[in-house]
Amino acid sequence: MDGRIHNFEETLDVRTSIDSSNIWSRDFWPMTSSMKRSVVITGGGTGIGAATAELFARTGHDVTITGRRSDVLATTAKRLGVTHTAFDASDPAAVQTALDQMPATIDVLVNNAGGNTDRRRPTVAAGDLAGVADAWRANFEANVLTTVLVTEALKPRLADGARIVTVGSVAAKQGSGSYGAAKAALEAWNVEIARTLGSRRITANVVAPGVTLDTEFFAGTVSEEWVAARVSAAFNRRPGTPNEIAEAIFFLCRPDSGHLTGQVIHVNGGAYAAR
Repeated sequence: MDGRIHNFEETLDVRTSIDSSNIWSRDFWPMTSSMKRSVVITGGGTGIGAATAELFARTGHDVTITGRRSDVLATTAKRLGVTHTAFDASDPAAVQTALDQMPATIDVLVNNAGGNTDRRRPTVAAGDLAGVADAWRANFEANVLTTVLVTEALKPRLADGARIVTVGSVAAKQGSGSYGAAKAALEAWNVEIARTLGSRRITANVVAPGVTLDTEFFAGTVSEEWVAARVSAAFNRRPGTPNEIAEAIFFLCRPDSGHLTGQVIHVNGGAYAAR
């Protein structure tokens, strides 16, 4: 018992070695609620990305949205009053070039670019191993490479105390082939990013939506019956909305969410419950 108390007191000594007069100051926690933050959102032209951009813009922050389609980005940026830059986030050279159009300092990075590329590709024929390889590479590049390349490129610009949120998927836990595997890879990557950047008070988390409508994700490939069957697993018997996912992202980016890092937050109405 005495040993435990002694160790606890030693821990307190370490903690209080930080200048307690500064721990709640603006210099120690640069992202205070009253400050305008610089926010970058990939895949920000539609769906969850656009909803997240709207929420940050509405609350007074400087927002830059990115994506591959310049026309879609321009339309959304004009509607929201935010900045936009178009590039292919899976192309290292394109990401490097786009840095000239990105903020010099970034307080919030939301990695939303991606999607299930299988929904936009022809079905791979049985026995077509080259087709299988292409399909798996496509989902890896669209979901993993986009996130890793943009984060690595912007890492030197992240402010101390910054927030990184990556949009994952319940598919990482429930399957969906190469798409689910790609999203599972992001969960492992997120832990490493949270660990390596933690000393700078930077947090990194994943928000994993369940079935979410009013996005381009499904690309017209599912029926009402398909949606109903999956929504029936949710406790509230309904799909999610982009705004609900945006609110979860926004929460993780709050200045007072600094002790929440390396986590996967599921937003699915209970369809995938706590494990």
